[in-house]
Amino acid sequence: MPRPTAAQLAYGSCTVIFSTLAMLLLSQTSSGVGVAIIALAALALGLLVAMTVPLPGKRQTAVEQPAPAEPLRASVPAPAPEPVRERAAS
Repeated sequence: MPRPTAAQLAYGSCTVIFSTLAMLLLSQTSSGVGVAIIALAALALGLLVAMTVPLPGKRQTAVEQPAPAEPLRASVPAPAPEPVRERAAS
């Protein structure tokens, strides 16, 4: 398994800290078991975030399309110029 990058460590650590604080504030738990469950959930969430940060040099493309052999041309022909109509002198 490759070593984690600095970005992965930073994102994972921030996720653990902020998610722990948010869950503790929202749940208003004071028991040791509740705090332990929240801490484990935050660690799992931080690990998930750290593993989903893309690694440098590995870009994912949806579909690789081959380059066209010749340049693309417009399929609609240009309209023919209309004749200019002038008023007849009276």
